[in-house]
Amino acid sequence: MKTRLILVLMVVMATLSLYAQETPNAKQARRIFDEVYERVFGAQGATLHYDVNVASIYKTDGTIWYKGKKSKYISKSSKAWNDGVSAYVIKGNKQEVELYDATSPKQSRFGDDFKFEPENYTYQIATDPQGLLITLRMKKGMKGMKEIRALIDKKTYDPIQLRIKVAFIWANVQISQFKSGGINDDVFTFPRSQYKGYRLIDKRGE
Repeated sequence: MKTRLILVLMVVMATLSLYAQETPNAKQARRIFDEVYERVFGAQGATLHYDVNVASIYKTDGTIWYKGKKSKYISKSSKAWNDGVSAYVIKGNKQEVELYDATSPKQSRFGDDFKFEPENYTYQIATDPQGLLITLRMKKGMKGMKEIRALIDKKTYDPIQLRIKVAFIWANVQISQFKSGGINDDVFTFPRSQYKGYRLIDKRGE
């Protein structure tokens, strides 16, 4: 009897969860989020400047470029080039280049914490004095960022700000100088000639 009751409750909860995800608001939020996501990570490429503040404990800023599976970022504390096959990372003032597989989460100190899969979240949208606010909340049983609040421009859908919750800590990301499209693949190629004499540390396969 208890087993049947548990199964019934599980089915009801799953149905309610599905229903909530399919509300008009949720559909609109997911549709707009997908458009923004494509503008940032799509095949046309994008670039932006970011200012990060993690609970006033960790602060950084820099510029990042994306194009499909490729990326590049330049900040005060590190630089990285990912050409879709390999990732080259230079940290601080060390005369070293760390070489990773392109998909390795170890190339970033926050790789696992900020892992993102769109299907792992529910979506909601609301108006905001600065634009549109899309809120993503992690579904039960998933890992990664607990909640994401994305503020976007109402007309252009350019990203303006992100608030990201990891565990019990919020990270604030202010975005500026956003541009979608016109990103050349050469941007993601590691400029070896600029780092002659640097020691190469091969961390591929780790």
